[in-house]
Amino acid sequence: MAQVFHRSTNTLSRLTIFGAVFLAVALAALAFLVNQSSYFTEVNLAREQPVPFSHKHHVTEDGIDCRYCHSTVEKSSFAGMPSTYTCMTCHSQIWVKSPMLEPVRASLATDNSLEWTRVNALPGFVYFDHSIHVAKGIGCTTCHGPIGDMPITYRANTLYMRWCIACHNHPDENVRPRDQVFNTAYRAPSALTPVVYKGRSYSEQIALGKVLVKEYRIKSARELTDCYTCHR
Repeated sequence: MAQVFHRSTNTLSRLTIFGAVFLAVALAALAFLVNQSSYFTEVNLAREQPVPFSHKHHVTEDGIDCRYCHSTVEKSSFAGMPSTYTCMTCHSQIWVKSPMLEPVRASLATDNSLEWTRVNALPGFVYFDHSIHVAKGIGCTTCHGPIGDMPITYRANTLYMRWCIACHNHPDENVRPRDQVFNTAYRAPSALTPVVYKGRSYSEQIALGKVLVKEYRIKSARELTDCYTCHR
């Protein structure tokens, strides 16, 4: 009986199968990279705002405490946004004729709030409480990045679920003394920059973290990663 298929058919079939597998893996890798890119995560992308507010100027250079503008961060799930009156507490006295601040003055005159573009936003099905994180010693910069160095605010982390769970699994890697929560210049303890807490010097974050986890009664990883913790 004559051969139906050419001998090269087997080779072509193998190449096709391996090529399809390779293509599937390549597409999956590409999808992962795109999902991690700033196009989707918006990490490191400054958002346009009605007024180019600088945290670097207000927090680092002028020494204004985070809670002056974000007044509900210690008692509410929402950190709060400053009202126009809060801005005008200072700017009715300084930079009163600055063109850059015209939207603020117009907001006061018309009693219409400034429409800020939200930088760090979570999906509606995710519950996040600022107050509990503050109470447990999680600093502003842990989630918001080097906010005190930002002339224009940008998102510093993806805020993806796996990013949150990584911290919930190992809270001792991020917890800091409560009196340092709003310190944007805080650095985790190291051999070069140890942190003194209650008279004892710590040169490693894990050593300090384990002490604070116990003292602040931070729940176990199993409890912190329970679905109900974030999805209610």
